[in-house]
Amino acid sequence: MQNLKAIDVLQKYWGYEAFRSMQEDIIDSIVSAKDTLALLPTGGGKSICFQVPALMTEGMCLVISPLIALMKDQVEQLKRRKIPAAAVYSGMTYREIDILLDNAAHGAYKFLYVSPERLKTDLFLERAKKMNLNLLAIDEAHCISQWGYDFRPPYLQIADFRELFPDLPCIALTATATEDVKIDIQDKLNFKRANVFQKSFARDNLSYSVRKVENKEAKLFEILRKINGTSVVYARNRRRTKDIAELLKKNGFFADFYHAGLSQADRNAKQDAWLTNKTRIIVATNAFGMGIDKPDVRTVIHWELPDNLESYYQEAGRAGRDEKPAFAVALYHPQDFKEMKERHELAHPDFDFLKRLYQSLANYFKIAIGSGEMQSFDFEIQDFCQHNKYEVYPVFHALKVLEEEGFIQLNEQFFRPSGLHINLDFKNLYAYEIANAKFEKVIKTVLRIYGGDLYQQVIFINELQIAKIAEMSPQEVVKQLKFLDKENVIDYSPKSDSPQLTFLEARHDANKLPLNKKRLEERKKRKHDKLLAVKDYVENDLVCRTLKLLQYFGEYKEEVCGVCDVCLNEKKSASYEKNLEQKILEILNDSHLNIERLAENIEGYAKEKVISMVRKLDDEGKLRIDKMGMLSLVN
Repeated sequence: MQNLKAIDVLQKYWGYEAFRSMQEDIIDSIVSAKDTLALLPTGGGKSICFQVPALMTEGMCLVISPLIALMKDQVEQLKRRKIPAAAVYSGMTYREIDILLDNAAHGAYKFLYVSPERLKTDLFLERAKKMNLNLLAIDEAHCISQWGYDFRPPYLQIADFRELFPDLPCIALTATATEDVKIDIQDKLNFKRANVFQKSFARDNLSYSVRKVENKEAKLFEILRKINGTSVVYARNRRRTKDIAELLKKNGFFADFYHAGLSQADRNAKQDAWLTNKTRIIVATNAFGMGIDKPDVRTVIHWELPDNLESYYQEAGRAGRDEKPAFAVALYHPQDFKEMKERHELAHPDFDFLKRLYQSLANYFKIAIGSGEMQSFDFEIQDFCQHNKYEVYPVFHALKVLEEEGFIQLNEQFFRPSGLHINLDFKNLYAYEIANAKFEKVIKTVLRIYGGDLYQQVIFINELQIAKIAEMSPQEVVKQLKFLDKENVIDYSPKSDSPQLTFLEARHDANKLPLNKKRLEERKKRKHDKLLAVKDYVENDLVCRTLKLLQYFGEYKEEVCGVCDVCLNEKKSASYEKNLEQKILEILNDSHLNIERLAENIEGYAKEKVISMVRKLDDEGKLRIDKMGMLSLVN
């Protein structure tokens, strides 16, 4: 039963007076219990499209998302708005997940975020049956399509999950999808009927351009000096982000670098400095940007292009979310595409290497055949490669293939704060304190800071804060909490800041690893086709850049943007031609000259251009050439 109006929810929790374009239509569709596919560009307000209708009715919205960083970001944003939300992700202990799902089944949250892999676990399925769900939201929905640029086999399990809740409406959301992908998303999610809301991929305020240059450094400095304001510079690898940032700093720019290999504290500090404009330019890998809402980015510059136009469009779209003029510039050197093709080949290792690597992972983590499902491990790729005498680069790409096939999940940007839950009830905990006085101070301090919620759910804690208030050393706090955990008084999980590798399925016999060879070969071909589309985009100098991107996504318009490099060159060329025509007509109005003398009298224009314009004016009947080759105007 509908309890609130959409606009009331928007104003109460977000403080906005009105919805953005298309948001209200999408919400109306969901409230009417229609399966809905929403395509909104980066920064278009996708999350509001499922969060508002979920808050309008009783029950909880289950959100499927592939990225831990996005889950955490949205949960924190909801909590700041006093909306109860939680997330289940790899790296959490079984006990933490058990408690959280139990709370969800008892109505503790309005939003529960999970990865698609979680849908097939017995623990989740049993608890889900007890949950009062009002909406199923699938974020990054392009991941369900084999035609998409980031296909994830676990997304295919969503259809099976939907069969358990046949009356539960579903909304799928993505920023980028070609025509094939839109059809595939609806098919794979078992939509009852086609229902797509798509905002134009055009961004009127965003100027796209490609700069084909020999010296990228000089062009980068020129752009950043010419265009004021915040900027993101995207590079492909970690080392290069640091090198470019150092180069910018040496040349007087306030710049810093960001990548997934940094500690959580460093990432937070760098991100906050950029968000608060203490750092003007952030040089980053594609690990940067997801879930970050900074409206006043004036330039997004790609030092190197991604391997597909979907990623380029999303990254470029982080500029100008305030709808003021902004610029997306791709720097391109003829050598770039050769390197992109080489990376493409490396990114698709042979099947024997994939099996050998899978066996090495099982040995490294000591996982027996048939065990290890949904277990997470700290994973340092350098140590793993050194231990097994592998080179890092081929291993990284092979891990990505194993991830795409749904065997593992690799999370390079993992940070999990310390978590604590009290297992005893109030009476038994008090009795334990009396009998074990040395732990009284730490227990009382924890309760004082975090309150009675510790009895119901896992709460993220800060050991330094506990130590300060309890007047203990942080080391002693951790030591006592670990002891209380062993005594089963509490569940305590110390924080982790290491990359995480999760086995999504029980370990296979590596020799019988069920790799889908046909699918892998098809995916390699599709990725190569996407690479060619990037090449076509950067080498194009005739078609408006915006129209080129729109055509790729199956949207056809005739009106050019007028602000991309191709459109501006066209305007410049038209002005150039008009000026030349005017000069020729002015000169011939006063005298008769042959083409040679005419060209000598016109400065700033090559002789070939003058000859070409004379022929054009002759064809148009504006001048004539006599038998002696002399030119004159036609009255």
